[in-house]
Amino acid sequence: APSRTVPGGEHHTSPEIQFMLFSIFLRIYLVTLIWNLGLTILIGMDSHLQTPMHFFLRFLSFINICYSSSIKNLSFIACATQHFVLAWMAISECCLLAIMAYGTYVAIGNPLQYSAIMAPSLCQRMVAGVYGTGFLGSLVQTTACFNLYYCRPNIIQHFFCDLPQVISLSFTDTFISQLIHFLEAVFVGFGSFFVTPLSYVFIAVSILKISSFTGCVKAFKTCGSHLATDKALSAMYAIFIPMLNSLIYSLRNTDIKEAFNRVMKRAAHLPQRK
Repeated sequence: APSRTVPGGEHHTSPEIQFMLFSIFLRIYLVTLIWNLGLTILIGMDSHLQTPMHFFLRFLSFINICYSSSIKNLSFIACATQHFVLAWMAISECCLLAIMAYGTYVAIGNPLQYSAIMAPSLCQRMVAGVYGTGFLGSLVQTTACFNLYYCRPNIIQHFFCDLPQVISLSFTDTFISQLIHFLEAVFVGFGSFFVTPLSYVFIAVSILKISSFTGCVKAFKTCGSHLATDKALSAMYAIFIPMLNSLIYSLRNTDIKEAFNRVMKRAAHLPQRK
């Protein structure tokens, strides 16, 4: 039977460094949680934000919350569950970012047909497809990895149950599991990131066709936040990216700022209870 596998690594680090890292990561997590949750609520409350791009942004915030909230010390079964959730959210996020890049292209390249092309029913089917793709990809990946045999208790030298670290602990042939992991990385990861730059090539062509300087500036602002996110990849994806996604998409989004100001004004004019 599979043994207990607990992520986190052996504790050779001094308590002072552990406490410092814990404090940093806790603050980052709280910013991620509060900002993404606030963004989700704000988009749901404000009628001016009921657009396809903000619809996708709401689900991206949900993915960020789930992704960053699933990291903790746990048993073998819980480790499999954690990897399933992480892989599900990661695959879904890749697909969703590609869809958002396509949505940005439609908004700039075909502004008059944007509402017709990005209809609510199509957006809902896209989100369902994103979560469905992530679910199936994660299920195949997790099943292939955690059906291997593990002969003794082990500690994963990682801060979450990442598939390569788990597979390395098995004493059986891991070729099929590694092949599945590689193929999913190629088709899902590289496929999604290929769609995003390709969309921005078409966006750049569309912007160059705009004759007025003001129109060009507005178009670049429209796609600026999404393009900045794609360049923000780092080794600590699970910690920083969920926070960066919400900050970049909200702080660089004029509609989000205006919606936040409207909510604050309504709150300020609420009658005071005696």
